[in-house]
Amino acid sequence: MTRVVIAGASGFIGAHLVARYRAAGIEVRTIGRGASADAGWGDPAAIARAVDGCDLLVNLAGKSVNCRYTPGNRAEIIRSRVETTAALRAAVASAAAPPRVWVNSSTATIYRHAEDRPMTERDGELGRGFSVEVAKAWESEFFAGELPATRRVALRIAIVLGDGGVMRPLVRLARLGLGGPQLDGRWPSTRARRHAGTQHEFGARGGRQRFSWVHLDDVAGIIDFLAARSELDGVVNVSAPHPTDNRTLMRTIRRLLGVPFGMPAWRWMLEPGSAVIRTETELVLKSRWVVPERLLDAGYEFVHPDLEPALRSILRPESVRSEAVPASAPGE
Repeated sequence: MTRVVIAGASGFIGAHLVARYRAAGIEVRTIGRGASADAGWGDPAAIARAVDGCDLLVNLAGKSVNCRYTPGNRAEIIRSRVETTAALRAAVASAAAPPRVWVNSSTATIYRHAEDRPMTERDGELGRGFSVEVAKAWESEFFAGELPATRRVALRIAIVLGDGGVMRPLVRLARLGLGGPQLDGRWPSTRARRHAGTQHEFGARGGRQRFSWVHLDDVAGIIDFLAARSELDGVVNVSAPHPTDNRTLMRTIRRLLGVPFGMPAWRWMLEPGSAVIRTETELVLKSRWVVPERLLDAGYEFVHPDLEPALRSILRPESVRSEAVPASAPGE
């Protein structure tokens, strides 16, 4: 590859990709809202110039779902995904030299709350509610229309682990002694939340809601892998092959941080707490059990297939580097 275009480059994943491609000597152009972007969302001509002639287009744009699902936030979550994807599709359709590959972010949250079996691209069941409808609308917009020269892949991304993102609040909780499991329970709903599809329904007990995750290094590796594999298109689950559960996740974080105890958080604590910090309990209570069947079948080798080594690479990077470099022999 010689030129990559990244939309939504200022986010956690986007910033990592920009730095990684530029370090490899690849030209990167960005599309976004900030002054540092090469093209802004309000400038279709600039977007078209950026996309024309690129080898790979990566779209990660969209308002964070780490917020309260108020009517205004819900509208912006959908708009920021659907409209940006439509703008990119128009640019690709008009390009004299359209990108060979366009990978567009989606979410593993599109699948139903799953405690009974893993969800794969082949036999996974889509869920219901606001978050699922966002994902459906996003993918529908992405795959709309004919783009015969461009292969399209939707990335159903699980929770991304890296130096930033979700790890920061989890580490903070653990260090404060609050890093126990997040425990679901019954909670009264309102008519408005039921109508909007934003009420999390009581499911897994005892912190056993499944936690599907993927390391940031593998997100980048998977995008490169997909760009090189011309037979892969459609939807792809971007998740590590060995999901865990919430209780194991929090216990592993505590162990790596050397924190002996973590107080559990019951739903009666989580609901008012999430309202105070302006987020939703669905983000920690929904059981996401997702397996990357298509990637495994295609031969992708995960850099971080298992949770504890993946977390160690983030929380104890010095120890990971020392383990990776063999000690010198005597006399060397």
